[in-house]
Amino acid sequence: MKRRTALVAFLVLLPPVAALGQLVDEFAPPRANCCLQGVAQNLADQLQDWNQLGRYHADNEKLKAQPVPPGRVVFMGDSITDGWRLENYFPGKPYVNRGISGQTTPQMLARFYADVIELKPAAVIFLAGTNDISRNTGPSTAEMIQHNFMAMCELAQAHGIKVILGSLLPVSDYTRAKQTERRPPAHILKLNAWLKEYAARNNAVYADYFSALADDKGMLREGFSNDGLHPNAKGYEVMAPIAEAAIRKALP
Repeated sequence: MKRRTALVAFLVLLPPVAALGQLVDEFAPPRANCCLQGVAQNLADQLQDWNQLGRYHADNEKLKAQPVPPGRVVFMGDSITDGWRLENYFPGKPYVNRGISGQTTPQMLARFYADVIELKPAAVIFLAGTNDISRNTGPSTAEMIQHNFMAMCELAQAHGIKVILGSLLPVSDYTRAKQTERRPPAHILKLNAWLKEYAARNNAVYADYFSALADDKGMLREGFSNDGLHPNAKGYEVMAPIAEAAIRKALP
């Protein structure tokens, strides 16, 4: 029964195929995967934890069993946060990484209590939104993304957690991957402008990574990323002091 349910879930997710005719001159169907049952089961398993609450569950339980250190900060975000080795850039600091690769703001909102509020940090620093623009979990309007940020910020502040809003990073087409096709720079600029304005009127701090990493064309500076989207070690070296300065401002 479980296998049948998984297969149904897989078939439902397949895009519809237009019927071009009943007969063909030559039988040449698209190549099928070798193990459709495994693919279907994997998709079914992922759908059971679409917001990935399981990713940090065990780590959260361990942290909750320990005293909360003064100045704890949770870094909340997507792959750019997920790949940020905080211990290397902020040695000795009680900073907690809760980034998950590929995530969008609705997924972060769904796990915000578990991955942020229950850890009782003094501050949370966001770096999110680029995957919303690229439609990782479907199309979103600018207002929908803003509402997710607003909900998380209001939840944090209601629990006495200071809020730091990091700007979206620029992207570039300097590498093999052409990032501006899925993440138009104009959309990034629009969301960053809103984040800056929202922070100013809601007692939050704005961390401007964009200005430090953008070149004169508004692209992610060449040599600071290996794929035009994610910062490399040089990119994180630029970002770290910006984050630290924002944290000091939020937690004087």
